[in-house]
Amino acid sequence: MPTSVSMPALGESVTEGTVTQWLKNVGDTVEVDEPLLEVSTDKVDTEIPSPVAGVLSKILVDEDETVDIGAEIAVIGGEGEEADAPAEPAAESAPEPEPEQASEPEPEPEPAPASSSSEGPTTSVTMPALGESVTEGTVTQWLKSVGDTVEVDEPLLEVSTDKVDTEIPSPVAGVLSKILVDEDETVDIGAEIAVIGGEGDQPPMDSEAPAPARTEPTPEPKTEEPKEEPKEPAPAPASEEKKDGSGPSVDVETLSGTGQSSGTDAVGEAYVTPLVRKLATEHGVDLNRVEGTGVGGRVRKQDVLRAAEEQKSAAAPAASSAPRKVAADTSLRGKTEKLSRLRQSIADRMVESQRIAATTTQVVEVDVSKIANLRKRVTERDGSAPDFFAFFALATVEALRVHPKLNAVVDGDKQQVTYHDVENLAVSVDTERGLLAPVVKDAGSQNLTGLARTVTDLSERAHTGALGPDELTGGTFTIAESGATGALFDTPIINQPQVAALGTGAVVKRPVVVEDAMAGEVIAVRSMVYLSLGHDQRLIDSADGGRFLQAVKERLEEGAFESELGL
Repeated sequence: MPTSVSMPALGESVTEGTVTQWLKNVGDTVEVDEPLLEVSTDKVDTEIPSPVAGVLSKILVDEDETVDIGAEIAVIGGEGEEADAPAEPAAESAPEPEPEQASEPEPEPEPAPASSSSEGPTTSVTMPALGESVTEGTVTQWLKSVGDTVEVDEPLLEVSTDKVDTEIPSPVAGVLSKILVDEDETVDIGAEIAVIGGEGDQPPMDSEAPAPARTEPTPEPKTEEPKEEPKEPAPAPASEEKKDGSGPSVDVETLSGTGQSSGTDAVGEAYVTPLVRKLATEHGVDLNRVEGTGVGGRVRKQDVLRAAEEQKSAAAPAASSAPRKVAADTSLRGKTEKLSRLRQSIADRMVESQRIAATTTQVVEVDVSKIANLRKRVTERDGSAPDFFAFFALATVEALRVHPKLNAVVDGDKQQVTYHDVENLAVSVDTERGLLAPVVKDAGSQNLTGLARTVTDLSERAHTGALGPDELTGGTFTIAESGATGALFDTPIINQPQVAALGTGAVVKRPVVVEDAMAGEVIAVRSMVYLSLGHDQRLIDSADGGRFLQAVKERLEEGAFESELGL
């Protein structure tokens, strides 16, 4: 009995997925949980396994096509239907009427002009959900004009909220036929903001070009026909391309079939998703130099981020703790402008926090010389090492587990406190648009290297505007690297509704008095840092804050991170 394969749920707030590569052909036998295809979303690239054992009898979604979660993407028949699956293509290719029927979509463009005003050929674009508690968004810039052709996932407009500025991609391919919301206009989540028509709707929008619009859809069914040709001799082309390994020389029509044609060396542009391509452009990464870890050597967004981090590490001394230098910007001199929504939101939250919380700050001095030595050893071995901030973050998360008062929320109206059972670490990042605090979800489950990678990934995407709304909410404690600009320490403002925030100053070498087993008290040059804790005294007494800081200090000065670093 045939089994329908649908696009599975791919994470919180993810509503659609893009098929990047089919790993099986029509007619192939598949086992339960054997990978069928690869799917990409704005948060993850993943393989989709087969829900049952049987024969792949139909592929309903092409590569690079985006469909909603729950949409049918394939059909798997039972073992007894194995002979029927290949028989269908044979029956279609033997009599010539079948291919003519396959090209019968040619008449379909004809009703399109007549029905361009109907609901059939048009797609409504609505203001998407932009994160927890976000109820509206402001259109800051339209990236496409009425009459422009758009592809699936191609950015349509930019939207700003009080939490994030982001691009809204087109849900379908077609022509932008209506823009319903002006720039600088604010609308509710779910409100209709534009209308996209199919390729057949282009003539009514631009009457000067009816012929080209009609002729474009006509060849597309023909390009679909060769899809069935590679399905019969699938093994041969696949092996040829693996010997060849030349991604760009692979026939595009073959690639659009089942995705079995990628060689391990093919960096092939055909297998680079729009999301990965955009990320590579933002980070200045040459995709031809990136080693892909996806099936068949396909480059995934994790590969691009890794390559970007390697470029960054190579460009700067690995052990440097000097503050980042930023070129002076004099363009604002003598200028008056309206605060951005993000800047307004930051201002409102900071003032509200000062009004609500009874905030006080404590500072401790920490000797991180042992960590400096560990970083030097790892750099000599690997060429780079996790920066100091990763160690500070790990020590903070470990201390939060044993000091739950600092990982809590106070509801002043109800006069109650809730202690979280997970450590979601918000990391303050200074970006060109303002201060953002992306969240490392369940940071307590990550080791040092994993935490370092996650923080680097979130920080990089904060600078490029590639963070999702859900990545900016849900923090239970905030840590801020004030030392990035050379500051020795600061007095953090609590990010409501949290009850504490930790600031990490610059790591500097200076002479300090230390205890020597042989000589007693001696003066030595050590790597030192100040940690400053801002906490809400409605819940956390100074003694509670002090004990937390001492736990972080002891963990860092102990410097027992060898196992984390593979030393």
